[in-house]
Amino acid sequence: MTEIFVGTSGFSYSDWRNSFYPPHLRASEFLSFYSKEFQIVELNFSYYRIPEPANFLQMIERSEHKLQFVIKAYGGLTHTITDQSLPVILPKFKNSLSPFWEHNKLGAVLLQFPQRFHYTSQSRIYLKSLIEDLRPLPLCVEFRQREWLKESVFKKLREMNAAFACVDEPALKGLMPPVALATSNIGYVRFHGRNREKWYSGDSRERYDYLYTENELKEWLPRINDLSKNTEKTFIFFNNHSQAQAIKNARMMIKLLEQA
Repeated sequence: MTEIFVGTSGFSYSDWRNSFYPPHLRASEFLSFYSKEFQIVELNFSYYRIPEPANFLQMIERSEHKLQFVIKAYGGLTHTITDQSLPVILPKFKNSLSPFWEHNKLGAVLLQFPQRFHYTSQSRIYLKSLIEDLRPLPLCVEFRQREWLKESVFKKLREMNAAFACVDEPALKGLMPPVALATSNIGYVRFHGRNREKWYSGDSRERYDYLYTENELKEWLPRINDLSKNTEKTFIFFNNHSQAQAIKNARMMIKLLEQA
């Protein structure tokens, strides 16, 4: 049976107090509290800086070894790509993940590329090199640019055993539609919310300020079912983190999956 894991993109948000975390809970205890309900978490702070291995080891210990972790790749590998990205930055980032690898807690590494990462020969060569250099780590690739929605891309991801990250996001020109398919033994779905009005004009909190209805999540059940039939593990993450809406929708999705 395929295992389906549901969690949130990030866990350390001050506005989750009262609605999820008890009001007087220390921030250092957030992860332990989170791990009492969920089995997996996606870490996004690694996009902004490359943590020391000791930082990640501490997170494993604070979660009491209950959680699997998906790590978002450092921005210097996906957003601000330079001639230093592969030879200098990548080894440092890969080394930082050693505690997850050693303790068998690494769900995957998420390579999330911005909308300005276009389908060009230069981009394709870089992506291929990045995936090859990150082996044997389990990898997921998220495109924000619709140009990558090609069968040739899916074929190459399958050849390299890298998962295609399926997304739910606003129906805006250029963005990825809600396509769900498996290109590795991992299924991956990210729910970003459908806040069309603030996607480009708002800050990160406003962009992801959205609460899915039960019917909107039900739209994904057949897609998730198809993913699970073709993978060993399927990860589902909610990135609509404002005011703990991700928690509410993660709980809703778990309930819907149990009912299904």
